[in-house]
Amino acid sequence: MSFLTADYSNNQENSFEAIPTGTYEVLINKAQEQATKNGAESLQLDLLIRNDLDKVPTLAETNAKYHNRHVFMDNWKRKNTNQYDTDSFQYILDAVKVPEGTVLNSVEDFAKAITGKPVQAYIKNEDNTYNGNTKKVNRVAPWNISETAYPEVNHKFKNLEKPTDNPFDSKEDISIDESDIPF
Repeated sequence: MSFLTADYSNNQENSFEAIPTGTYEVLINKAQEQATKNGAESLQLDLLIRNDLDKVPTLAETNAKYHNRHVFMDNWKRKNTNQYDTDSFQYILDAVKVPEGTVLNSVEDFAKAITGKPVQAYIKNEDNTYNGNTKKVNRVAPWNISETAYPEVNHKFKNLEKPTDNPFDSKEDISIDESDIPF
């Protein structure tokens, strides 16, 4: 049995350039805290452009052309307080329909409440200059996240990309036999 037969018929050109400005239907694929080398912290949202809406005429120039693309949205901690601007998170909670009055005790609770949820995002394509170099980037402001027009999700995930398919989210205890440990 052979390992591989060369077949280039499904090859596509993949571009990582910024997508055009517009309103996209996305899933909040992941929410996680990150830090730069200099210690600046952010809560980054991975917004995944839905692929289940390709046939919707009003989304022909957005979702149909750019489905499966990821757009990252950073929510930085304020330097003077070392805290997140939680007022801006209210737009995201409202968009995913977390009931008013719900108490979220941590960033982790916030991330769990929004991960995997469909929302509508206005994504801007703009110039960003850093160290004298200018390039096009995508930006999403929290107030540009709103309730989805398509709450039924039939997105087809690639591999284990689906937010709920995390093998480490198991509630079962992991049992390791002493003989399995090499040291």
